[in-house]
Amino acid sequence: MSALKFRNITASVDDPVEAWPFEGILAAVERGTLPDWRRLAAASRADPWGPVARQVLEAVELSRPYGTSELLTTVIERARQDTADAEREQIAGEIRDLVARSGLSRHDFALRLGTSRPRLSTYMSGKVTPSASLMLRMRRVAAQPQAGDGRQLPDRD
Repeated sequence: MSALKFRNITASVDDPVEAWPFEGILAAVERGTLPDWRRLAAASRADPWGPVARQVLEAVELSRPYGTSELLTTVIERARQDTADAEREQIAGEIRDLVARSGLSRHDFALRLGTSRPRLSTYMSGKVTPSASLMLRMRRVAAQPQAGDGRQLPDRD
């Protein structure tokens, strides 16, 4: 149960934080307690670039509450980094799957993309994220039927 009270806000403290206006988030940052900050942190972790996270960072920048400022900023920064890492791993996994489905060696797959095998390896490990156009090219190469010796078969239209 929160001891936080909103003044001149139509939202209730018991509403989901996603329904709070900026003034409610500002009040929670400035005058809230640990349960309130946990709710803000949970909403920010669930959507690190979403409206709650953005408003929390804006409230922290505006009021600079001692202690809370660093806590909430760190929660959002970590959530954003964790999300970016998970997305990078998801892309790397898709690339590994595309190479496997293509039936080509890594060297031949890389040649079809117009890149080198070491560069393809950085994409497959997640160290580097390819551009959107290169991802499309990878999907196209993986979808092309291959002959047993790795040669591309002509389309049968």
